[in-house]
Amino acid sequence: MAQLSDDCFAFGGPMRSLDDTAALIASQLSVVEESEIVPLAIADGRILAKDLVAPLPLPPFTNSAVDGYALSGDDVPETVEKVFPVVDRIQAGMASDVPVAPGQAIRVFTGAPLPEGVDTVYMQEDVRVDEAGFVVLPTGLKRGANVRPAGEDVGAGMVVLKAGQRMRPQDVALVAALGMTQVEVRRRIRVAIFSTGDEIVAPGNVRGPAQLFDSNRFMLMAMVARLGCEITDLGILKDDSDLIAGVLGQAALRHDLILASGGVSTGEADYVKTAVESVGTLVFWRVAIKPGRPVAMGVIRGTAFVGLPGNPVASFVTFAHIARAAILALAGARQKPPVSRPVRAAFSYRKKAGRREYARVSLRRREDGSYEAVKFPREGAGLLSSLVETDGLVELGEDVIQVKPGQTVQFLAYSDLN
Repeated sequence: MAQLSDDCFAFGGPMRSLDDTAALIASQLSVVEESEIVPLAIADGRILAKDLVAPLPLPPFTNSAVDGYALSGDDVPETVEKVFPVVDRIQAGMASDVPVAPGQAIRVFTGAPLPEGVDTVYMQEDVRVDEAGFVVLPTGLKRGANVRPAGEDVGAGMVVLKAGQRMRPQDVALVAALGMTQVEVRRRIRVAIFSTGDEIVAPGNVRGPAQLFDSNRFMLMAMVARLGCEITDLGILKDDSDLIAGVLGQAALRHDLILASGGVSTGEADYVKTAVESVGTLVFWRVAIKPGRPVAMGVIRGTAFVGLPGNPVASFVTFAHIARAAILALAGARQKPPVSRPVRAAFSYRKKAGRREYARVSLRRREDGSYEAVKFPREGAGLLSSLVETDGLVELGEDVIQVKPGQTVQFLAYSDLN
């Protein structure tokens, strides 16, 4: 497990910005060092433990990029077309031991290796073959045209993927092209997840007249799973500080991160605060984010603890911008900010300066091909429909106090926040 000091997150003073919060998480959480070797077929989504070095060049041999006719660049016609005898035919996956002398051409197909002394290829649609089987080549082609040199894509010994890279399908393809069948990756981060509150019950159970079905825990488990973690579902913990403290203490022994939803504000009915402080250290971060308060970060017996708000939209947003950063830091993943795109606002909105706000929006295509953001018509951090019926979030920076229709705003797609 990653062992943290009890005061590594200690913070006092004015409200901390979201950027500072994420940076502090990345700097203070130590990487879980254990690694394992996994087959390439199941490497997607895993975090590389070491730089991956190419054992051979790509392509490994010089080959034709098209179907056509190959010859030496010295023989390319300069002023008038020329006729060349065709001495052999090479298909992809085959080789030729027939030498190609000056003044001769060879029939090649896409991917076929080029013999020694041949470095230029004419596309078959640019030439003609006469009745005797000779190929007539026109002028105007540059030496080296339509050829893929050995090592053009990747050179032998080159670092092609760096440690901390979260493997994607295209990364898997590159490793396969290098002939490798397995990679060394970080051990999966072990995350324990629970919800709190007597006011919620698990789906499928009998719901009392004043109770709600627990949705946050399932949303968070889905988001954590997309980050490639091992998940322990601790269920719903009742409003009992001693009970919660006991579960937290045991979970800290077997996990790298404990993730909670609800019960972390300063209200008298929020039992998580008391429970965490009885078995570890809890520092309530006053993060300038909406929706999102409160967000808590702490240490329990060397294991990181993140407490997210109970309202589902606030829980979603704070996970995407804070808990996700904690998981990636523990996993040793290279941190990349979500990619935003500029769109036009199709709404009016006012906010307070000094805090980051996220508005739920849908994208609508305009007649000129550009996109505009349409704000969800209702406010409220408890509206799950606002996440389901929209495409992403518009990020409004700390210095923004008003948005007007037609103004350029930054849009974050939900797919880039997982």
